[in-house]
Amino acid sequence: MKTLTLHGDAFAIGEQLGQAGHSAWHQTLTATSLWRTVIALKDSPEARTMAAAVEQHYPLIWQELTGLASGLQAPFDEVFAWNCRGDLVRSTSDGCTTLSGRDEQGRRLIAHNEDGFPQLKDDCFIAQIFPEQGAAYLSFAYPGSLCGHTLAVNQYGVVNTVNNIRAAERPAGIPRQVLARDALNASDLDDAVARLTVPPRAGAFHHTLGCVGDPRLFTVEATGHQCSVSEITQPYGHANHLVHPSQSQAAQVITDSSAARQQVIDAQLAGKPVLSEKLCVQVLSDTSERSLPVYRQDADDPDQENTLASVVFVIDNQSVRWSLYRDNRQQPELSGNRVADSLS
Repeated sequence: MKTLTLHGDAFAIGEQLGQAGHSAWHQTLTATSLWRTVIALKDSPEARTMAAAVEQHYPLIWQELTGLASGLQAPFDEVFAWNCRGDLVRSTSDGCTTLSGRDEQGRRLIAHNEDGFPQLKDDCFIAQIFPEQGAAYLSFAYPGSLCGHTLAVNQYGVVNTVNNIRAAERPAGIPRQVLARDALNASDLDDAVARLTVPPRAGAFHHTLGCVGDPRLFTVEATGHQCSVSEITQPYGHANHLVHPSQSQAAQVITDSSAARQQVIDAQLAGKPVLSEKLCVQVLSDTSERSLPVYRQDADDPDQENTLASVVFVIDNQSVRWSLYRDNRQQPELSGNRVADSLS
């Protein structure tokens, strides 16, 4: 997987992201049924309301989106709508599975399968970004999208992995991808939780959060009607639908794949007091449920999703070490270590 390092102001960062995703946007994304569904809503009252709110309350992210459209050489309203896809329609081709817990040394582990359009496998990339304003960060990036709604770690050691939630109700509010992008600026764990749960939001996401020097791990189910924040005290898994007890009445779409993956990871983690990197990769590579596996590589996947990358973050009091796996499930394809307020 290619890695890009980007520097500049908000517009320049967005423009470089757009240039990196230009071919995939015009040759792949625009050929999907989801793209056609979303773009048909680009002039909807919901899209216009969200645009006004982002421009007013998140001006740097607005500039980044403007730059993204410039780099993609695409109309801004289409690019903005695409970055609101989970706010405009209730079911998108984003899935994901996340594991979290502690190892025998007490280090915090967050492991994640990033599931998305299989046709984008060779077009996604790791972005290491140094903006003139805001925190530097490293993130998995989809062509045509803001960073932050996948898997990421920022310069302060805040780790955030994100699972799609197919909420039936999406009230007026800030787009979920904008809130996820804003969370990349968080200086600590409490700041990240606040950025994701305090502003009124439209679409729903699940976030798993950890941070260097903080013993806590959080699972956050954030919807337009309610945000549930729970501390993780034992090995825990989440497969992209609402599972917190306080969210039991929330209307949502739970696909067969999402339900099956949750059952598998719950069974795999049951009775295990701690995690390890090896166990995380093993669970994220599980294909025991042959038709609806955790590790998804079927071209005919019922949700139109494949596992594009898997990551394991190991968080201690000084650093975040990360390893990214793709086809080779035994050896990471990429790895790095964030230490002392820097990215490497």
